Amino acid sequence: MELVSVTIVATDPEAEIVCGLLRTNGVDCPYRQTNVAVGAAEGLARGGPVEILVSPGDLDEARRLLAAEPSSET
Repeated sequence: MELVSVTIVATDPEAEIVCGLLRTNGVDCPYRQTNVAVGAAEGLARGGPVEILVSPGDLDEARRLLAAEPSSET
């Protein structure tokens, strides 16, 4: 199945947090390194921006979830 990019984050830990939010709300969410690190030793990416992917059918829901304001309740 073809996947689409919903956002790009700075690091793997940030990608885990974003995908955790999406997965908790029923959106499957793999991620991958972008090609920013092309040219690293033997062509292997060594960090850098991470692309968050979702299925096209989940794109609107993923965008809605990522745009939601955090709760201000204390």
